[in-house]
Amino acid sequence: AGVALLKVKQDAPQEGEKLSAGINANQIWVMKMVRIVIALTPYGVMALMAGVFSAYRLEQFASLLGFIAACYLAILMMFIVHALILVLSGNNPVHYFKTVWPVLTFAFVSRSSAASIPLAITAQEKFGVQNTIANIAASFGSSMGQNGCAGIYPAIMVAMIAPTIGIDPLSVHFLLAMLPAIALGSIGVAGVGGGGTFAALIVLSTLNFPVALVGIFIAIEPVVDMARTALNVNGSMMSGVLANRLLKKRAEEPQRVNAN
Repeated sequence: AGVALLKVKQDAPQEGEKLSAGINANQIWVMKMVRIVIALTPYGVMALMAGVFSAYRLEQFASLLGFIAACYLAILMMFIVHALILVLSGNNPVHYFKTVWPVLTFAFVSRSSAASIPLAITAQEKFGVQNTIANIAASFGSSMGQNGCAGIYPAIMVAMIAPTIGIDPLSVHFLLAMLPAIALGSIGVAGVGGGGTFAALIVLSTLNFPVALVGIFIAIEPVVDMARTALNVNGSMMSGVLANRLLKKRAEEPQRVNAN
């Protein structure tokens, strides 16, 4: 579409400018709707969370509380890692999380990285990220490199299943086989609710583990998926923030050299 627009501008400049103006107007319109969604998000959070928890009995959660706690602890630790990366890159983590908090809450309750793309773009722009970088980071981050669904969740699931079939999950041989499988499985995972289950199936089948064991965790899938999605979206926004920071530094280096 972008190449076609450039061709139109080249062959018919007036029509190309009108077309470009129309696309920009549509983008402004969509961003206005996004801001309305952000403003209304807090009112829908409690209702959506109540709907998720009311759909399952307490007994279904109680039997797998250890797995839920392990997932949330790992996700929390990854958020801390993200904060440390922000500090090391010269960004203020407090300001960052205040800016992206509405996006994280929406991702938490919607369980969809794809649905969070417009909000993620807007939040990055508020933090000072260029529009093009924000668009690329949010779009690619919704279907690849997902920290929660394609990283943490399959790893914890495999680590819990491994002892039941006589494998030490902490052995170097096992880790060397698991990590590449998780990395490759993170490419192309759908940014929709339940994407972590598909990522786990990819990893389990790659390691020749019984894939039927995934069904045990289906009952708690929505509870874990909410936190996983929030981490996925935060990872995509982090990549945009870091890329923007690095590009700014590269642009400033020639200016410093010329000044000296």
